[in-house]
Amino acid sequence: MADGMRAQANGSVAAVPVMAEFSLNGTAVVCDPDGVLLLPDSRLMVVSDLHLEKGAAFARRGLMLPPYDTAVTLARLGAAIARHNPRTVVSLGDSFHDRVGALHLPDVYRADLAALQAGRDWVWIEGNHDPCAPDGLEGDTCRELHAETLSFRHEPSRKPLPGEVAGHLHPVARIVRRGKAVRRACFASDGRRLVMPAFGATTGGLELRHPALRGLFDHVRLIAHVLGRERIYSVAFSRLNG
Repeated sequence: MADGMRAQANGSVAAVPVMAEFSLNGTAVVCDPDGVLLLPDSRLMVVSDLHLEKGAAFARRGLMLPPYDTAVTLARLGAAIARHNPRTVVSLGDSFHDRVGALHLPDVYRADLAALQAGRDWVWIEGNHDPCAPDGLEGDTCRELHAETLSFRHEPSRKPLPGEVAGHLHPVARIVRRGKAVRRACFASDGRRLVMPAFGATTGGLELRHPALRGLFDHVRLIAHVLGRERIYSVAFSRLNG
């Protein structure tokens, strides 16, 4: 069977996601088009900026958003966990959109999360939206986690910090092809540090040339690992537009 294809139970053929594999500060990592980062040697999966219960947080302030963001985000997270079967899941901060999101999490979503956590270690990294342990949920909470040669925190340091994996900035790549511009979430990495894409269903993003990302990377080595529907597209920063 051709590369990138697999047979399904009903006899049809489905595409196998094409991932980006590279060394990050000496640690082998894999970027999945679902928006999760994998450390195969540690069986560790990292996801960032879930922003669960964002719709509910807006509703508490009198602003109405469609109330389906948590269901969609958890379904995507469940699919990624089923595909990779990690031993440890790290949620890299802003797992909930505000401090009380976990406390008011509906029982159906609480049960979904418990099912995803069963049989594996789970680490909640403190974010700026949720700087404390989520109420009533299993897992360890910390400001920073170290694994292999990498350190995981929510907000990237403004100082050069080899091995840092962070979230918070929701990086987006802008690519123009044949006169049409496309903006897609991406992993941003120069091989020394990495900023994760946001995983939440209703999150926005900052383009890689935004001032908030200035100074974080060596632009000569910077690659945008762009999330496609079934594959990662790795594009050099020099080839990006905007």
